[in-house]
Amino acid sequence: MSGKMVVSGASHLLWMVFAASQAFKIEILPESPVMAQIGASVSLTCSTTGCEAPSFSWRTQIDSPLNGKARTTGNTSTLTMDPVSFGNEHSYLCTATCGSEKAERGIRVQLYSFPTDPEIHLSGLLEVGQPVTATCLVPDVYPFDRLEIALLKDNRLLKNQEFLEPMEGKSLQTKSLEVTFTPTRGDIGKALVCRAALHVEVDEELRERAARKELEVYISPKNTTVSVSPSTRLQEGGSVTMTCTSEGLPAPRIFWSKKLEHGALQPLLENATLTLIAMRLEDSGIYVCAGRNLVGEDTKEVELLVQEKPFTVEISPGPQVAAQIGDSVMLTCRVRGCESPSFSWRTQIDSPLSGKARSAGTTSTLTLSPVSFENEHSYLCTATCGPKKLEKGIKVDLYSFPRDPEMEVSGALVSGNPVTVSCQVPDVYPLDRLEMQLLKGESVMKNKNFLEDVDKKSLETGSLEMTFIPSTEDSGEVLVCRARLHIDELESEPKQRQSTQTLRVDIAPKDMQLIASPSENVKEGDTVIISCTCGNLPKAWIILKKKAETGDTVLKSIEGAYTIRKAQLEDAGVYECESKNELGSLSRRITLDVKGRESNKDYFSPGLLVLYCVSSLIIPAIGMIIYFARKANMKGSYSLVEAEKSKV
Repeated sequence: MSGKMVVSGASHLLWMVFAASQAFKIEILPESPVMAQIGASVSLTCSTTGCEAPSFSWRTQIDSPLNGKARTTGNTSTLTMDPVSFGNEHSYLCTATCGSEKAERGIRVQLYSFPTDPEIHLSGLLEVGQPVTATCLVPDVYPFDRLEIALLKDNRLLKNQEFLEPMEGKSLQTKSLEVTFTPTRGDIGKALVCRAALHVEVDEELRERAARKELEVYISPKNTTVSVSPSTRLQEGGSVTMTCTSEGLPAPRIFWSKKLEHGALQPLLENATLTLIAMRLEDSGIYVCAGRNLVGEDTKEVELLVQEKPFTVEISPGPQVAAQIGDSVMLTCRVRGCESPSFSWRTQIDSPLSGKARSAGTTSTLTLSPVSFENEHSYLCTATCGPKKLEKGIKVDLYSFPRDPEMEVSGALVSGNPVTVSCQVPDVYPLDRLEMQLLKGESVMKNKNFLEDVDKKSLETGSLEMTFIPSTEDSGEVLVCRARLHIDELESEPKQRQSTQTLRVDIAPKDMQLIASPSENVKEGDTVIISCTCGNLPKAWIILKKKAETGDTVLKSIEGAYTIRKAQLEDAGVYECESKNELGSLSRRITLDVKGRESNKDYFSPGLLVLYCVSSLIIPAIGMIIYFARKANMKGSYSLVEAEKSKV
């Protein structure tokens, strides 16, 4: 026990020594000025060191009420302001007393109010082309001279404002920024953004706020239209469907009504389509379609006229029908306005029907199968309903146009050689409606209309023929034979048929040359080359020969060349070259003249010349003397004329 007291006494002595060594100090937290949100709770804490049992007191620097609660525990005192109001915006002093020592520390409390995000308000609905004012409100702001507001549309700044005017007194105020703009279609899907910043010393997330408003752009209804099916003129008991459309944004709602007397409207339906069935005469009138949305309305009127139900007869396929010979055709007679009609069929000239008639209810059919020339008539359908009788006619026109044209070319196409193209269209009726054309590419070469034999009922063949001279430029061109049958009622079958052929033009032998080298005049013993060439596609055969009365001699040429070595007199004559291919032939001739070689002139003397001349006269004279002497011996006389006759 005494041991514990000794220890305790020693500890107390040590504490007193330690406390005496500590100076009396005071601190206040937070250390810097406090920025407090109006309506929030703020605590100021004052603490001391170096004093075992200090006492505390709080006051404002201008001795105004504290507007807070102070609480002291040990060496700490706390002043709590909850909620913070304008009465708390002061510099606060904390005084701590320790025996005869006193210490004081101050801290300033500043207020701000920025409690909510901005609010965006529009003066009205956003209608394209109509100005509208956008207002950005920032409520309960303090101090507003630190406030800045910016209004943006689709990240583009519309307006920015700082509120720098002096404040009169302390109060929460709502500040606003207004911008007037005119919406366009381009604003659809965009947004307005209001950004507000209070430039006070608080965290960034507390001093900046923003609001966003998606733009709902409207377009007032316009271009309201009404379509009516089948017609605005109706038969009693019939039906009508009216469809209304209207442009706008958002899409207008469609309302139907009917005009009554004195202009009043009788509401009928909210729908784009209004269908009226079993129409009565009193259903005639003006019907109104209204397209409405939040920004406007647009209307369209349509007048319906309901007529008394008549008794009518319809015939199909129409007033005229074209039927292919050999096919089947069905004529249909239909009655409206009568529940139990009776029918009869006849031709306009009372010839046999050549078909089968069948009636059921309000419809009667006449089937012609197969169609032949005896069916080319005007048919009449007579419908009887009680005392009423109506007749309707239909004309059956026949035609035959079953195949494409048949085209033939008279032979191979050779450049420069005439060729005949013929085109035939078989089994045509009526021939007088036929038109034929021959075309080369897009160019018409020949056209023909068959206007003869108008009244002839038979299947005919239409023909068109033409002769032309092809050239190499025609290769690759398309030769077209086109036939048209001009029948207005022809729908299901083609009115036009054609055949085509691609031209391939070849070339007959040409550009032939036949030459003798070195010349066509040579001497005995010379070497002569006779050559024949022919520039041609396709390749041609070359035949080289020597002409003679007893027959031609084919020469053995090498690639069109024939060589005569040591020419003799008998080599003279006419030489011919003939070039052939499957497209034709071509020939050329030259004449080769071979002269004998003369004797040496140095050994020829005048004496010899005289002797030669005399001998050339004497020898014939002697022959004549002998001849006439013989004649004289036989007849006793001679006659030159008689001598010539006997010689022959």
